[in-house]
Amino acid sequence: MQDIKLRYRRLGRSDLLVSPIGLGCMSLAGVYGDADDAESDRLIHHALDIGVNHLDTADMYGWGHSETVVGKAIKSRRAEVVLATKFGQYRRDDGSNGVNGRPDYVRQACDASLQRLGVDVIDLYYQHRVDPAVPIEETVGAMAELVEQGKVRHLGLSEANSATIRRAHAVHPIAAVQTEYSILYRTEAEATRKTTTELGIGFVAYSPLGRGLLTGTITSLADVSGRRAVHPRFQSGNFENNRKLAAPIEALAAAKGVTPAQVTLAWLLAQGDDIVTIPGTRNPGRLDENLGALQLDLTPAEVAGLTAAIPAGAASGDRYPAAAMAAVNL
Repeated sequence: MQDIKLRYRRLGRSDLLVSPIGLGCMSLAGVYGDADDAESDRLIHHALDIGVNHLDTADMYGWGHSETVVGKAIKSRRAEVVLATKFGQYRRDDGSNGVNGRPDYVRQACDASLQRLGVDVIDLYYQHRVDPAVPIEETVGAMAELVEQGKVRHLGLSEANSATIRRAHAVHPIAAVQTEYSILYRTEAEATRKTTTELGIGFVAYSPLGRGLLTGTITSLADVSGRRAVHPRFQSGNFENNRKLAAPIEALAAAKGVTPAQVTLAWLLAQGDDIVTIPGTRNPGRLDENLGALQLDLTPAEVAGLTAAIPAGAASGDRYPAAAMAAVNL
């Protein structure tokens, strides 16, 4: 790829300076198809070599596997990494996901993540999902203790709504909030962002490419398999409508000689300097493609045109299956 000069963005009012496009490490645990640990190691080193310093993982990605892979890869390059991980989800006996925000679990989960990652401190520690059974003040209070103990540098929340963010921030400064955000799925994110902007909190957009829908590589239901197949956006009827919504992105990409993914990411980053994003991939070539979005300067008219062509709320199908939807935006 061509050399790209990265202009790092600050996460909220913290001292964390991160690449505008980071690396989401969920797929390194085999979530979207088989992952090879050696290839994942090479991917992470490639990311660091080209200036991508923001690595985002979680303890539930492969139930520890992603953290272990990331930890081994960064062992000799720790100073180059802004390391983010998340806690709060656990696997029930029946295999389903549970949520736990109790203070004792916060401490236990952090120690386990530190061990898997092989580090002394986590730069950004998120509550992955809000536990409705535990007051957010108690969870964040325990997270704040981790900061005091030097195990964590900054705190984050994932899929928290505005009221929860305000209550959490009153207990301890929140550096970043992470929510799904793309031009296709943005209603909840834009509501949340009004609060994060007011409070000086950074916004980390995950699934910025609509779980592949906005890349131009998934063009028929035959291309949908594995984890994607359970998501409502890929169900028959919903999928066809969402493909039509993506057409303006693909048309603009063709006119500019770039990829739909690059247009999609450029649109997102144009929404404000408070936003960074963490698309996931296992492929160094895809990572290079994503970084190419930083060389694409969409005009204000092009940004506005895409925004109008794909109205907020126009997507067909919820962001997650019903059970998972009940755990977001809390």
